[in-house]
Amino acid sequence: MNKFDWNDLQAFLAVVRAGRLTVAARRIGIDHSTLSRRIAGLEESLGVALFDRRSAGYALTVEGERLIPEAEAMESLAVRIHARQDDPAQGLTGSIRIGTPEAWGTYFLAPQLSLLAQRHPELEVELIANPRMFSLSKREADIAVSMTRPEQGRLYARRLNDYELGIYAARDYLRRKPAINEKSQLEAHPWVGYVEDLMWSRELDYLSEISPALRPRMRISNIISQMAAVVGGAGLGVLPCFMARREKKLVRLLPQVKLHRSYWLITHADARDILRVNVVADFIAERVAAEGVSFWLDDENALATDETGGAMMSKRKRG
Repeated sequence: MNKFDWNDLQAFLAVVRAGRLTVAARRIGIDHSTLSRRIAGLEESLGVALFDRRSAGYALTVEGERLIPEAEAMESLAVRIHARQDDPAQGLTGSIRIGTPEAWGTYFLAPQLSLLAQRHPELEVELIANPRMFSLSKREADIAVSMTRPEQGRLYARRLNDYELGIYAARDYLRRKPAINEKSQLEAHPWVGYVEDLMWSRELDYLSEISPALRPRMRISNIISQMAAVVGGAGLGVLPCFMARREKKLVRLLPQVKLHRSYWLITHADARDILRVNVVADFIAERVAAEGVSFWLDDENALATDETGGAMMSKRKRG
């Protein structure tokens, strides 16, 4: 039996999370033939087959499923040991991956990255701004921003901010249509909304909150593309105010109809001793507070932060 090698276990977890050998190899920075040898070496050292090799990818065997908890426990231990080597005097080094919703990552965080780079020039930052949930336990990200507070897992969550959404339409669209002065008139118009089975959070179900009768005629998987469709005259849409107010071709309709949602900053318990994770998480919270509530809400509805400069809460009833 071959000697057990921790690198082989890392290779195993990479394939588990990617599902395909080439994708996993690219993520951990080795060629796919080396990764294949590591998986074969691990299977030989354990005396079991961990994957069924299929044309569509690598499928876990029963023995592979059983190995995952132990492999992840060893990975967590390795992360904690490595974190103790961080030296604050040397500045932040290494890489950090931040997973965020596409609107928050694009319109808020991306413009802040130059300041982060100025403060920590040796830090490598990966921003993944996608419409999805990120699994911190599977190392899909070091820090995640979500619209939903996690209810399980070894995760720490703090509220970053509340934000407002409203109903928008393009000026050109409105010139071709009768004026919209009442909520009852909304049902007569086409709507742009989410692909229902691709809603990655229940918080994205905006239209039913306005009226159970509203059904999108055009369904799009992410909010940035939805805004582009609304700008192009496809119909009405519910958009975050911090996005839509930048687009001069859009008009907000019925400002009394407003929705509120929140963003949460999430880190894993295993990252509590990792300097770069703590520093970047604090940087994100600092920049959210620095923008002020007027960034996230309509100016006329902006509310003061609490005395600690922390969470910004709407005094209005949700919904």
